Amino acid sequence: MAKKKRTKGPELRRLHPKLRMIKNGKTEVNLLRAEHSSGLAARSASLLRGFAKCRHESTGGVRPEDLPKTAKPTSLKEVSGDVTVNVFVDVNDSSIIRRLPGVQAVCGNLLTAQVPLSRLDEIARNPKVATVQMGEALKAPDPAVDRPEAKAPSPTDRWVGSEQLHGYGENVLIGIVDVQGFDFSHPDFLDAKGRTRFEYIWDQGGNARPSPGGRFKYGAEFTGDDLNRSITASTRLGLPAWEIERQSQVRPSSHGTHVASIAAGNRGVCRKAKIAGVLISLPEADTDSRLSFYDSTRIVDAVDYLVERAKKLECTAVSVNISLGTNGHAHDASSPLSRWIDSTLATPGRSICVAAGNAGQEAPSHPNDIGYVMGRIHTSGRIAATGLDADIEWIVVGNSIQDISENELEIWYSSADRYAVSVRPPGWSSWIGPIEPGEFVENRQLPTHSFLSVYNELYHEANGSNYISIYLTPWLSRFGVVGVNAGTWTVRLHGREIRDGRYDGWIERDDPREIGRVGTKNLWRFPSFFSAESNVDRSSVSSMACGHRIISVANLDAASEQINKTSSQGPTRDGRHKPEVGAPGTDILAANGFDPDAPWVKMTGTSMASPYVAGIVGLMLAVDPTLTAAQIGGIIRRTAIPLPGDDYEWRDDAGYGVIAAAACVREASTANINRDVTS
Repeated sequence: MAKKKRTKGPELRRLHPKLRMIKNGKTEVNLLRAEHSSGLAARSASLLRGFAKCRHESTGGVRPEDLPKTAKPTSLKEVSGDVTVNVFVDVNDSSIIRRLPGVQAVCGNLLTAQVPLSRLDEIARNPKVATVQMGEALKAPDPAVDRPEAKAPSPTDRWVGSEQLHGYGENVLIGIVDVQGFDFSHPDFLDAKGRTRFEYIWDQGGNARPSPGGRFKYGAEFTGDDLNRSITASTRLGLPAWEIERQSQVRPSSHGTHVASIAAGNRGVCRKAKIAGVLISLPEADTDSRLSFYDSTRIVDAVDYLVERAKKLECTAVSVNISLGTNGHAHDASSPLSRWIDSTLATPGRSICVAAGNAGQEAPSHPNDIGYVMGRIHTSGRIAATGLDADIEWIVVGNSIQDISENELEIWYSSADRYAVSVRPPGWSSWIGPIEPGEFVENRQLPTHSFLSVYNELYHEANGSNYISIYLTPWLSRFGVVGVNAGTWTVRLHGREIRDGRYDGWIERDDPREIGRVGTKNLWRFPSFFSAESNVDRSSVSSMACGHRIISVANLDAASEQINKTSSQGPTRDGRHKPEVGAPGTDILAANGFDPDAPWVKMTGTSMASPYVAGIVGLMLAVDPTLTAAQIGGIIRRTAIPLPGDDYEWRDDAGYGVIAAAACVREASTANINRDVTS
């Protein structure tokens, strides 16, 4: 049984468990951890010398017996000052903000900061700090991409259903927060004079241009003038315009280009709007990823930037689309990201649409279908009475032998209850635990060299709920990586005191990625997932899409008049209706970025459905820029059309039905008009 530890004071309590675990990692461990952790980065490139790409890239992990004798397992107890972390900090007194290190941005009593791991305790010791949480990992978009083609959408194609509606939007900014680059010179974004409709592109991971300035002191900002000069020069130089003003991500069939085309392209929804893009840095190379951040603090920067640029352009309103996701936290709008966005949306003339996610599939539909791996991310249940237990089966795949990535599971339950928790690794007959409420096991090394951390926390500061965090961590060193054992990890919840008994759990994990070839085999890193018995096919909507004022969008397969099987489902943990609405997201033909020979491509996913709604919101704000985000959500819910066979009740996959564009715009034009009927 694991040795139990109790927190020694409120300063430890203020640090989220994941930060505690990481803070106690050696510099070497955290430099390697930064390869896969979006919220960690080395403070300089020179730190990476001697820490070249780990052997796991070619081997898929090493066996403990293959390590050099000098590479003995060591305790992870050395606070690192050479690795920086992005955090959200809640404070009880805003007067202390200027005295905290590394502050980047402020929203009321919530702020973001970028600090060395060694300075986390300095923040946590301040009695006016309520909590410190690491930025959440961003889930890369994973739409199904069809073969690119030269054929353009037909002139008879009507995104909205009325040509008249496409004439709105001149004073609206459509903001796109996305990845893989924006092909600003694509014909779908050129006006009648051949100029791009992109007013700005902020490349958060780039260095080709100066940063935006102000509080946005990183990345590269391309202005409309920069982009148009490159379009003019492209013929003379014989180069594509995007090669002249090159972003840090330029990928054929780029996700960002496709999404922008749907929302505001010349054949898209809000065709008269100005466009601005924010390119989130999602680097592919390990060395690059260790030097960069691509976590949820970057999303709040992107949103604030777009709001500022809308003001600079004198736009009356801004409609933002985010077709990225997060899967951590409680899925009840209490995460720092959700609270920040909800605060931003309290001002009229602003709206944010977020893709619900593509984690809706729970079972294979044919023998070779592994799409369910992406869908089994949620579990829930109820412990009926004190003294009873509940088991959760958590399957780690990796390369079928070991998993070289970190795995994370969060379980949330009522503050009225008390659970203890035990963990049984694959192949074990004994249990680690029980870990009682208020106790934790941190970086316990297993006989297989990997590490287990378990934190059983009471009364989370943001929502008052209790939660259990479990982390499975590979052994990381310059000699190689010993992965987490593949197989079924069983998590047992012990009902110590039950008044409510209900719990929900979510897995925060990586997407599938090929990691190399050994002999005749291609090795893949697969995400962990729940077994068919433990998975509960609901409440899989992205946690970023759970905000009170955002619009969460499901993927409608218009041809079959039903929601695509991969579309994530609601409700939120606190029972709210997310997604609100479905929109066309299956086989959507739009701009194919950075491929002039095949300028159009079909893609499928909630990533395609969300910008459709963002474009419609742009049209709504064009007719009344004083609409609030709450009003916009109300209009969309009111006018939605139920799918065939459904009634007006909310559905966990389709929300209130299919968005009705013309009705939304019509309702928006009269929403703030009152008629005096006094005789």
